[in-house]
Amino acid sequence: MTPQGKSSSLERLHDVEQRIVRVVELSGAVMEELGNSQGPRAEAVAAHCREFMLYMKEIQTTMREEIKSACEYRPFEKCDYSARIANEICCKKLEYVIEKMDAMQLNMEQSSNGV
Repeated sequence: MTPQGKSSSLERLHDVEQRIVRVVELSGAVMEELGNSQGPRAEAVAAHCREFMLYMKEIQTTMREEIKSACEYRPFEKCDYSARIANEICCKKLEYVIEKMDAMQLNMEQSSNGV
């Protein structure tokens, strides 16, 4: 690996994985707070939710960039038909994932506007 900071795709995806772990931890913290016998502390729940939304936006942005760069990559440009078609199908699947992530972002924005 080259020491270029966080420039490789695998390093960026590793960062995404760590953010996903943190998002799950935040979700657990909110659930614990909501299950508190003395009642949930509104400021703690709000802080966890804000951090959750921030991480979700970062995850979504990074994943979208990685998916777009994967779609632009054409490793089978001069190969046989079946390999090229398989690659095109994968790109279409990734474009579908981007659409779903856009819908998720819209959903998150709408829910954060309601909070």
